[in-house]
Amino acid sequence: MKIEEIKTIKVGIADLKFVKAPDVIRTSGLGSCVGVVIYDPTIKIAGMAHVMLPDSKSAKKEGLNQYKYADTAIPILVDTLLKDGARKYALKAKIAGGAQMFAFSAKNDMLRVGQRNVEAVKKQLGDYQIPIIAEDVHGNSGRTIEFSPETSMLYIRTISQGSKEI
Repeated sequence: MKIEEIKTIKVGIADLKFVKAPDVIRTSGLGSCVGVVIYDPTIKIAGMAHVMLPDSKSAKKEGLNQYKYADTAIPILVDTLLKDGARKYALKAKIAGGAQMFAFSAKNDMLRVGQRNVEAVKKQLGDYQIPIIAEDVHGNSGRTIEFSPETSMLYIRTISQGSKEI
């Protein structure tokens, strides 16, 4: 009898990676950052990005980390999944994060990075017509998320608030 070992693929900050069932994929330290999972539930593959900022337009172009921004990471996730056999019409998404980690008295939207990240991720997914099946966003606590392409469940552990699956 063969025993299959399940591996956990770790995604760092401003990083993205891919996984096939039965392995799982995880990212930690989501504060204002957004964890984006795009997956094909039938062929059980997924990609996860740890998006740190909404867009790359104001970033230096030389040496740009494309995994850091919603407008560059999500196209890479989609393109790579399609090259690996995912079907565009079957792609679905789950997202978590986008917290407001610090209180600001000013009403400057530039300081609301979490909210801007969530909006940018939703815009990108909308542009690709990828439905968001579930989300756990905003608030003011950090999160760790883990996705299983086998079950299509996103396990979320939120600091001081416990855990849940979406």
